[in-house]
Amino acid sequence: MGQGAVRTIAVVGAGVMGRGIALVSALAGFATRVIETSAPAAHSARTELEKILARGKEKGDWDDAALATARRGLQWSPGLEGAAGADLVIEAVPEQIALKAEVYRGIAPHLSPRAVIATNTSSLSITELAATSDRPDRFVGMHFFNPVHRMRLVELIRGLETSDATLTIADEVSRAMGKETVVVRESPGFVTSRVNVLIGNEAFHMLESGVASARDIDKALKLGLNHPMGPFELVDLVGLDTRLSILEYLHRSLGERFRPNPLLIQYVKAGRLGRKVGRGIYDYPQ
Repeated sequence: MGQGAVRTIAVVGAGVMGRGIALVSALAGFATRVIETSAPAAHSARTELEKILARGKEKGDWDDAALATARRGLQWSPGLEGAAGADLVIEAVPEQIALKAEVYRGIAPHLSPRAVIATNTSSLSITELAATSDRPDRFVGMHFFNPVHRMRLVELIRGLETSDATLTIADEVSRAMGKETVVVRESPGFVTSRVNVLIGNEAFHMLESGVASARDIDKALKLGLNHPMGPFELVDLVGLDTRLSILEYLHRSLGERFRPNPLLIQYVKAGRLGRKVGRGIYDYPQ
């Protein structure tokens, strides 16, 4: 089954990443079912997607035909039965193996044996996640980046039992969504997360020790190293709790150089989780 045979995609989870993946899926012409069990989260996601579409039209990113295609392609479901008939499931729930495994168990009865499951994890083991599913050979990592409709990369991560055909499907679907892909052999943090969290953690070390202010550290990396965003701007976008979870996993997997900085832990304990709650390193009007 190549991309041409993928007509229906189910996206499980309508958080920041899930709704972004659903948007690019629908814009690419796929029938896209967004599965979100929380009614408030589904409402928030639908509202945010309309805002993104409206801004995109104002900027000339999409014309009326593209917007009509996206709106027509998006369907919403409060339960995993909404994945029935999907050719590809992209799971985008929080970075907890037990939670993801629960999704795979719940969704299995609704899928055909040919359907592929992809996880949008940014650091967890694809092999370990695949083993909790009923189809480890038809299981793959598809790591999208935030904001999904603007970021061009998808990391494709192959688990121990991921088949060549499954990897091809993930690659072709990604390209149909307008993305570039890189294939990564399974390793904790893959490529981007592994490098990025080290930069961000070092930025916290510098902030903690008073080397420079958060704004000046961000400015230095943007103007001096040509980064599109500073490390603190980025962590506020990603979520400080998400970044901490990744660091903790990499610390367990790869050792001391990934030990989370105490200031990051303190911010998370204070509830300063980033843009999604209106305050992180910086404050954001809601």
